[in-house]
Amino acid sequence: MEPFEHIIQRARDHQGGQSCLKTMMPTVHGPRALGQTKDDRWLAQMTRCVFQAGFVWRVVDLKWDGFEEVFFGFPPNKIVMLSPDQIDRFAQNRRIIRNRQKVLGVQANAQFILDITEEHGSFGKFISRWPTHDLIGLFATMKKRGSRLGGMTGQRVLRNMGKDTFIITADVVRCLQRTGLEIGENPSSKRELGLIQSAFNEWHEESELPYSHISRICALSL
Repeated sequence: MEPFEHIIQRARDHQGGQSCLKTMMPTVHGPRALGQTKDDRWLAQMTRCVFQAGFVWRVVDLKWDGFEEVFFGFPPNKIVMLSPDQIDRFAQNRRIIRNRQKVLGVQANAQFILDITEEHGSFGKFISRWPTHDLIGLFATMKKRGSRLGGMTGQRVLRNMGKDTFIITADVVRCLQRTGLEIGENPSSKRELGLIQSAFNEWHEESELPYSHISRICALSL
């Protein structure tokens, strides 16, 4: 693996120096803050990222107050009780993006959160305790047990909520390929994801930077 200091230097050169680069780093919350984040905020963020996937983010952002109102502020225990008729009405509500399958996904993710809360005390506690040296395991759990949380959608949920995580964007992939990592343009196999995790583990140990910052620096180094 290429020393991470080389990648940092390229990012500094491209982004106007260390001070500018520092302002571009994502916020990372510690285990206590993550553990105290209420389940309704996790469901809200899942919903936001799911509706943004494959759509114009700005439109979702502009309608977000409507989403909060329509879904009662996203309490999982209430969302799972929605009837099919209510789901149909929500899917036709002009205050949100009218996509019935994604509306159904909100209910499915509410159940996902309730299941995890029953097992771990809260969804935030579950996320806060997951080790960063196995983020791909967390991505797989989000995809398997949640609805529409595979790929970068689940990764973005975690990043937006402050979990220390990398996101496997196209720029991050190109950065990894540039260092010699043998992965494809859209890495998804167990072998490729394992190589990515190992690379980030190595750079984390070398640089002592959060995984989120390493990921962002990789993207900004191109």
